[in-house]
Amino acid sequence: MSEKRKEPFGDLMKSMNQFFHDKPVKNFMQTMDDFFKNPFPFATSFHVEVNENAEDYIIKAELPGINREQIELNAINNYIKITIHRLDIETREDDLQQIYQKKQAFQQSTRTIPLPFIIDETTIQASHTNGLLIVKVPKPKGKRINLQ
Repeated sequence: MSEKRKEPFGDLMKSMNQFFHDKPVKNFMQTMDDFFKNPFPFATSFHVEVNENAEDYIIKAELPGINREQIELNAINNYIKITIHRLDIETREDDLQQIYQKKQAFQQSTRTIPLPFIIDETTIQASHTNGLLIVKVPKPKGKRINLQ
């Protein structure tokens, strides 16, 4: 008895596999796979490092690919708030250089850094070079009181 045992759902499984590998469904499934690999592509943040020395707090934010115009920096009470505004525009053109598809995506990321004192915004120094934002916040200097 060398009869091949037939799978009960073999034909159905074969049909389903073929269905998911054919063109429109295949592209849809690829899109779904891409979504689940990165479900929230615009909810990204950026790395921030805070150090201090005797005179300053030094905040470094890694912002690769971000231009100076896309950075908003605010001092509010004892917080430094760094906001990145990014507008990505993707266009596709045909052979005649006519646009047939255009996608726009707006991304905003914010990091808020607390400091242990009220910040004097007039003393803050900030620079942005090669994707690295450096913010120096001087520590407040109190008045020395002489004892009598």
